[in-house]
Amino acid sequence: MKYVCLGFYDEARFAQIPPEEAQKMIEDCFAYDDELRRGGHFLGGEALDSARNAVTLRSKGGQVEVTDGPYVETKETLGGILLLEARDLNHAIALMSRHPGVKMGPFEIRPANEMVNTLIAQRSSAVAEEKRK
Repeated sequence: MKYVCLGFYDEARFAQIPPEEAQKMIEDCFAYDDELRRGGHFLGGEALDSARNAVTLRSKGGQVEVTDGPYVETKETLGGILLLEARDLNHAIALMSRHPGVKMGPFEIRPANEMVNTLIAQRSSAVAEEKRK
């Protein structure tokens, strides 16, 4: 099964960490990601820029409203996503429990919605086929 792991962290707290220590934390995360790759569990991921550079879209009165920043004010912001292959949720928890990123903030682990993702893949294939013509 595929799982989406959402990694959160406190930007202000992370900014207080000396650069050498922050780099070591990042390298530790990369090293564990390599372990996940070797085990066939790492499917992909993306680090996210600061929430200060985010915008939020919402529909209001039939119009799209754009707001600077994240939708909700929280201490911890989404720092990135990791796509994980695991046997089941307990296996995903076991794998991510050893991830050094947990030291920087919590990870939320959710099963991927395979039905919707299959539909998305089909649509992507159809559009790619259209472009080839």
